Amino acid sequence: MIRGFFISIFILAGCAAVAQLKGRATVSDSKMVELVEKQTFAYFWDGAEPNSGMAPERIHMDNDYPEHDQTTIATGGTGFGLMAILAGMHRHYITREQGIRRLEKIVSFLEKADRFHGAWPHWLNDTSGHVQPFGRNDNGGDLVETCYLMQGLLCVRQDLRDGAKEGKSLGARIDRLWRDVDFEWYRNGGQHVLFWHWSPSHGWEMNFPVHGYNECLILYVLAASSPTHPIPAAVYHEGWAEHGAINKITFYGSDTLHLHMQGDPPHGGPLFWSQYSYLGLDPHGLKDRYADYWKENYTQSIINYRWCVNNPKHYKGYGRDNWGLTASYSVAGYAAHSPDEKHDLGVISPTAAISSFPYTPRQSMAAVRFWYDKLGDKLWGKYGFYDAFSETADWYPQRYLAIDQGPEVAMIENYRSGLLWRLFMSCPEIQGGLKKLGFQSPWIK
Repeated sequence: MIRGFFISIFILAGCAAVAQLKGRATVSDSKMVELVEKQTFAYFWDGAEPNSGMAPERIHMDNDYPEHDQTTIATGGTGFGLMAILAGMHRHYITREQGIRRLEKIVSFLEKADRFHGAWPHWLNDTSGHVQPFGRNDNGGDLVETCYLMQGLLCVRQDLRDGAKEGKSLGARIDRLWRDVDFEWYRNGGQHVLFWHWSPSHGWEMNFPVHGYNECLILYVLAASSPTHPIPAAVYHEGWAEHGAINKITFYGSDTLHLHMQGDPPHGGPLFWSQYSYLGLDPHGLKDRYADYWKENYTQSIINYRWCVNNPKHYKGYGRDNWGLTASYSVAGYAAHSPDEKHDLGVISPTAAISSFPYTPRQSMAAVRFWYDKLGDKLWGKYGFYDAFSETADWYPQRYLAIDQGPEVAMIENYRSGLLWRLFMSCPEIQGGLKKLGFQSPWIK
């Protein structure tokens, strides 16, 4: 009798497990995409820092880690989060009134928070609004994180421009924050390049001029577009593009990349390069003397996919339905994973494939289905897919990062509706800045 009882229990448990897998598998692709977008959006809504309403740098669900990195705000991650809130309003995850109240809370906090010649720091303290140092010398303005934040703020401004009086007033306040960013200051004495950091106590000691090609194109586009402190086109062509040195053609099989620099990873670098600047900046038809940016971003994404399919380092689990290398948590701290011998550590980062949906919808969908249907609770949690995992190392941390969660929501929404591209590219200043730098785009009037 006892033996029969336990056999019955095992049979029931097995049936339940099969039913669960079948339940997961019966979700249609369109509902699957909706589920990922909605659950990831919750990171920026339910998981927001309490005082500011802004994005927490990280949320850990592991038992041996605190759930939040308490009071630490990610400014760049908040820019991505603003886009997620707009997507949430558009998809009716929240009401428009709820969204505007949260946006007003965030803007009110940003107006009072520490800024350095108009630029916010990498981290802010949620309680005080003061800078929270990101490193020993990094206790001042971070122009790149500021531009990720401003990319989101400008989308909000454009979304509110034709609405009720409350929304228009909030849009005007965002416009003042935009006009306060002193891009000219970040040329460090008028040099023909933009610098990433400035500190009131360490000055330019970090000495980080921003050259391409990487995730920072949005920095130069915003700087050229500024209505108050614009940079001349020469800063883009001489600083970012280094007089055309940005055009270093590389190959991976039949795939050709044109945007590359000496010393970069040979096959396009981590995938956040093709994502962070393009959450608002629409790559469709976007061209300048250096590249066709849709082709570049598609090619970088497909190289990343094919590297994982070919799996030259023979990691467990890599394949057509399990791919994606980018910066994320790693088996050894934090790493910028990319398709090359040195930087492929056997770690898959779901944000890489999910945020590539506009470029590789079929390949991204296959990965999402595999992770959700087959790996299940190992990867899926309160705020969507966890940040990174390694089947080789049997490593499945239950952790999230703002800068990885945000692009997932924004790029899924762009894939579905083009919402964030439409809002950002409707900015007349952005159209003017792109034109000044020699870009072509269907959005330029």
